[in-house]
Amino acid sequence: MKVTYLDNSGFVITLKDAILVFDYYRDPSHALNKILGDKPDAPVVFFVSHRHPDHYNPGIYEIAQNHRRVYVMSNDVPAMKIPSTLEVQGMSVGDYVESLPGGISVRAYGSTDAGVSFLVTLADGRKIFHGGDLNDWHWQDESTIKEVEEANAAFMKIVNRVASDNPEMFMAMLAVDPRQGSDFARGARIFLDKVKVQNFFPMHFNGRADEACTFMEYASNAVKSYCLHNPGHSIELD
Repeated sequence: MKVTYLDNSGFVITLKDAILVFDYYRDPSHALNKILGDKPDAPVVFFVSHRHPDHYNPGIYEIAQNHRRVYVMSNDVPAMKIPSTLEVQGMSVGDYVESLPGGISVRAYGSTDAGVSFLVTLADGRKIFHGGDLNDWHWQDESTIKEVEEANAAFMKIVNRVASDNPEMFMAMLAVDPRQGSDFARGARIFLDKVKVQNFFPMHFNGRADEACTFMEYASNAVKSYCLHNPGHSIELD
């Protein structure tokens, strides 16, 4: 398996029999085009966690036209903007889809912002989690006590459900956003305390990779942690 960072929360996971693209926003290094060229016969599954423009680019409908394409999309993406000729699976929280290219299945969990988060189970049983905008979204240095409590409660409700269903995961991609100030890693730390994650990737760090990639402070439960802060940066996982 090869994991390639695109930008913001965008990743490409290259499998033997399929290419998975999560939250394509932009690809300044043209990494996806190269991957598609290297695997011309591989089907492509595009995941869209929600409608925000830094997670959803309608340009995905024009990418990989020589490949079989499947779009697994949060139902908050306006249907009128999706070409009717495409193979699309809309998802809301709790939905489950199986028999996707590469033998993968997907379950949608909640988000503390728009849309959903995705739990992808590969044909070999390994689980991959992409959080979308799931995070403990509060600003400890600015938010009121009530706002902090409400944000924590909403986040914990979703994470506890994810952890109950999936106590272990091969890989997780989660928001770690330094704009939140002193608690920027709180959401990731909670998630990694609840779920045993083998390979952890921060995302949504808004160009502040050096701050987001201070792993020792919040990723101690991850067997391995990776900071793919440059678009096009790839790493192989066993």
